[in-house]
Amino acid sequence: MKLQREFYERDTITVARNLLGKYLVHEIDEGTLIGKIVETEAYIGPDDAAAHTCNGLRSSRTEVIFGAGGYAYVYMIYGMYYCFNIVSNVKEKPEAVLIRALEPVEGIEIMKKHRKLDKLKNLCNGPGKLCSAMSITKKENSVDLCGESLYLLDKSNVSDEDILSTPRINVDYAGEAKDYPWRFIIKDNKFISK
Repeated sequence: MKLQREFYERDTITVARNLLGKYLVHEIDEGTLIGKIVETEAYIGPDDAAAHTCNGLRSSRTEVIFGAGGYAYVYMIYGMYYCFNIVSNVKEKPEAVLIRALEPVEGIEIMKKHRKLDKLKNLCNGPGKLCSAMSITKKENSVDLCGESLYLLDKSNVSDEDILSTPRINVDYAGEAKDYPWRFIIKDNKFISK
């Protein structure tokens, strides 16, 4: 069953935790690509120094985050890697969840071709890697995740005892926000990022 708008329009920490175990699906010309979400990070808008919307910063790039939950926010880092985020909470609460890692489920040969890589464990174990494997680019920015081409399936719930929280990765610039325990992983999953 496809996740509906109500799933996304909730507290962002809850959404980030509840995304674990859900299936991200991208329908492309080459076939259907599916990955199980195994690692997320929450970004809580204006009061979060690590968020793109810190201090209410609003730009053409971040405009989608100020909209309704359940839309894709895709941006480029280091001039070469895309990052896929899911807008969460409600309109005018600019919050999002970064998808950091997936466990490949379907379309694996296509993913390997996209990544020019054969090792399953390393196909989607990082934000840039999963975007490359899943063919997610700037073209997917602002896509409605309740639509037909890029969406999430409510496949499994991960129990609280199987979820670990840690500080987020690569946000050392964010002062005390670098220590917020808003990274969530499925315990003992071998597909999480390094």
